[in-house]
Amino acid sequence: MAAASDAPVLVGVGPEDALPVARLAARVAAAHGRRLHLLHAFNWAAMDAPAVSGSRADAEQLLAGATSVVNENEPDVAVTAEIAEGSAVANLVRRSDTAFMVVVGDGGMAHCERCIPADSPAVQVAARAECPVLIARREPPPAGPVLVGVDGSASGEIALDWALTCANRHQARLLAVWVVDSDGIVEEATERLRETVSRHRAHHPDTAVECHVIQGEPNEVLVDQARSAQLVVVAARGEEPLRGMLGAVSQSLLYHAPAPVIVIRGVTGAPGRDGS
Repeated sequence: MAAASDAPVLVGVGPEDALPVARLAARVAAAHGRRLHLLHAFNWAAMDAPAVSGSRADAEQLLAGATSVVNENEPDVAVTAEIAEGSAVANLVRRSDTAFMVVVGDGGMAHCERCIPADSPAVQVAARAECPVLIARREPPPAGPVLVGVDGSASGEIALDWALTCANRHQARLLAVWVVDSDGIVEEATERLRETVSRHRAHHPDTAVECHVIQGEPNEVLVDQARSAQLVVVAARGEEPLRGMLGAVSQSLLYHAPAPVIVIRGVTGAPGRDGS
């Protein structure tokens, strides 16, 4: 079901990319009319007392810096901050059922050429959270379209709903892409894509939309299209929206797309029709 109207954008604040994550999260919160909650978590209980004192001071400074970035970029967004005990992943996943969206940094994975471990915090949160997860990048994206991959699945249609809402709220055009494996089905896919987008676009008639059917491998095509996007929206796992798992396409975009990526689980309700 859709998030409650007072559900916040929940932000995981870590030491490596706190400021760009806070900046993007503030923009998203402002666009959707949401409050922002910054969370820094650490296993304080495992540390010696002197180390705990120093680490908590560092955490407070980290959250203060992130709060300042939010206030500077989106002064109308209400922001709160918290230091929590335990792992960041466990805290974010546990609280995700009452959040509008979770925002985390990618840990630099978009620029990492070696294999990304499956236990990467960003991967774990995206795979296990109960709400959509936005993976922020360290570099700001271009002022391009909102990109969404459409494949005919029910979860793909929920992702399309989210992408239309994001495009509307961010005053961007939507680029809807359906990837096929042969030229022989381009015409059929084009018709299905247009029909699907038209049906969902009824709630956002003023949003400019482009539809493209492209032959190739979905992973490669969507990563390439993401290079000019300001935001990418993708279903977690196509026809199999299992909690705790990501599909090949969502993993590829999470690992390699230069743009921020919102991972939408198929069982997660789309945002309100009013764009909230």
